[in-house]
Amino acid sequence: MTDMFPLAVVRYLAAKTPAEVADCFTEDGVATDERQTYRGRGEIRAWREAVAKISYRQDILSATQQGAQVKVACRLTGDFKGSPVNLDYLFDLSGDLVAKVEIS
Repeated sequence: MTDMFPLAVVRYLAAKTPAEVADCFTEDGVATDERQTYRGRGEIRAWREAVAKISYRQDILSATQQGAQVKVACRLTGDFKGSPVNLDYLFDLSGDLVAKVEIS
């Protein structure tokens, strides 16, 4: 399914390390997760370092694109309270980079 995603989304979903995730964003990129907002690659990398401490699996359920905005629905299953959980990722893109992602 990822063959229909823009490169920025494919890179984000395939990223294995916090640094790889941060590199998917513009310099002033924004990520919002669990009502917390992270601005810039440094904060995004620190957020993902915390996320990396949790063991989980992410399965893509669906994806839609409208212009420079992509919505990806995923199911996360792992070692966290409430597992499994379905999440929506709403990406705003800037070329081959993520300008913003909201996870809800």
